[in-house]
Amino acid sequence: MSIIFYDIPSTLPGIAWTPNTWKIRYCLNYKGIPYKTEWVEYPDIEEHCKKHGIAPTSKWRDGSPRYTFPAIHDPSTGIYVAESLLIARYLENQYPDTPKVFPGPHDLSALHAAFSKALDVEIAPATQFIISAIFPVLNPRSEAHFRRTREKTFGKKLEDIAPQGEDRIAQWAQFRAGLGNVNKWFEMNGGGPFLMCDVLSWSDLVLAGETIWYRILWGEDSEEWKDIKSWDGGRWGKILETLKEYETVM
Repeated sequence: MSIIFYDIPSTLPGIAWTPNTWKIRYCLNYKGIPYKTEWVEYPDIEEHCKKHGIAPTSKWRDGSPRYTFPAIHDPSTGIYVAESLLIARYLENQYPDTPKVFPGPHDLSALHAAFSKALDVEIAPATQFIISAIFPVLNPRSEAHFRRTREKTFGKKLEDIAPQGEDRIAQWAQFRAGLGNVNKWFEMNGGGPFLMCDVLSWSDLVLAGETIWYRILWGEDSEEWKDIKSWDGGRWGKILETLKEYETVM
């Protein structure tokens, strides 16, 4: 029985675009677990989660529960799970004969969670740049929902979020410096392709999910993606090339 994988659609050719759901898509493809994507528009996510008893993953600034994807339903167990790390751990435990994303004799989930948090800090400057590339690729209902919720969060129109002029130059440099810091973490392992040298792990899928987000939304031929690919010895393009066989959208 195939896993049902809940994702948010777009108008792009490959449809899949969000970084957090890409982490699980990579995970499912790497593990070779059969799954089928069910596409749910942004304004329908909360109702969908409540209907199936899927718990909120965080809170909005006003304290109200926030329901997000990715989420999965495993028909073989009847279980629904949301939030990337929780889903990955569920898949690891429920399907022990598949390739590991938490390799090693000990459970290093806490360290992978810490990596994710640290990565979020380092790449945070990219958010204001890429936000303007998101809403144009959403279907109308999702675009309206995204605009309403994000403009409330940022306190300004989506078109006005991206930095301009000297501020743009400074923040883009900050983004590059952040990825440079992440590159140094990799260099500590001797420069291997993965965080754990030559062993792929959950942290690599987290990084790939964020990186493919840039490539998809800005586009292969964009100045932004070309710039990113040129940084740190080409590491950010190479990680996607290494995991290219796991980009299938089912």
